[in-house]
Amino acid sequence: MKELTIGRNDAGQRLDRFLAKAVPLLPASLAQKYIRLKRIKCNNARAQRDTRLQEGDVLQLYINDEFFDKPSEANAYLTVTAPKLNIVYEDENILLVDKKPGVAVHPHDGAEYGRTLIDHIQAYLYAKGEWRPREEQAFTPALCNRIDRNTGGIVIAAKTAEALRILNQKIRDRELDKRYLAVVEGTPRPETGVLKGYLFKDAVKNRVFVTDTPQKGAKTCETRYRTLTKRGGLSLVECELITGRTHQIRAQFAHAGHPLLGDGKYGKLDPHADRRYQALYSYRLTFCFTTDAGVLAPLNGRSFQAADVEFVKTYFPDFRLPGIAE
Repeated sequence: MKELTIGRNDAGQRLDRFLAKAVPLLPASLAQKYIRLKRIKCNNARAQRDTRLQEGDVLQLYINDEFFDKPSEANAYLTVTAPKLNIVYEDENILLVDKKPGVAVHPHDGAEYGRTLIDHIQAYLYAKGEWRPREEQAFTPALCNRIDRNTGGIVIAAKTAEALRILNQKIRDRELDKRYLAVVEGTPRPETGVLKGYLFKDAVKNRVFVTDTPQKGAKTCETRYRTLTKRGGLSLVECELITGRTHQIRAQFAHAGHPLLGDGKYGKLDPHADRRYQALYSYRLTFCFTTDAGVLAPLNGRSFQAADVEFVKTYFPDFRLPGIAE
């Protein structure tokens, strides 16, 4: 419990508005709940959200200590009162979440604190009591892979330090199989094949370029693909990254003359609809461990798939993605 004494400059304010300034990490909805439950009192008596504070009043706040910290990226999860997650799979070690296009995974993707995928994941685990930052201190639930803000798909979060260590190593050793769905303009020739080239990044323009011949600073890029269906001048393709470069799928298909639908950076905006995001989705994840996986060993051989890929239903309504046999 903490006590706050109202000074002259704070007198006359409503209780809820004072709390928003004095305890910025405490969400307004949670503050109202605590007032109702008498976990926030004024002069040891019940208060209302619109109570006008007077100089000398003493507030009693029976709330967790972490709400009194200075707001930062590390504690942004506290501002999330109702985590919004589309959970594909969860156990005591990991969490698989289907991220929708438009959601940033981290604050450095241009999102405000409290509005990123990792904020909602941490808020979810905090609310469940599976993560107590004041007690653990050394570990914070973290993402093992990231997906661009405007791309959707399955993101892996580690709930324990051991799971994070193992997954990071498995990703480096390419013991996870990730498959993407994309809608491209036209039909690739051949309909099943491999795109190969050299990719280099222009940091100033925040985009990458693909060439057919080696260039200074360029890295090899390789994407295996197969065309699943065609309709109306568009093709639905499944992609497997052999290399994992920035914007690899988008840039390689554009270079091949088949830009992704709705990709304003490497192609053009969707001519069929008001699409804000490129039609690209990391829709399937398979764990294929070839070395010891410790506590994650039970996941070996298992596949997980996003239940809903919006652009498949929109542009190929008669096509059904094959399910996963457990």
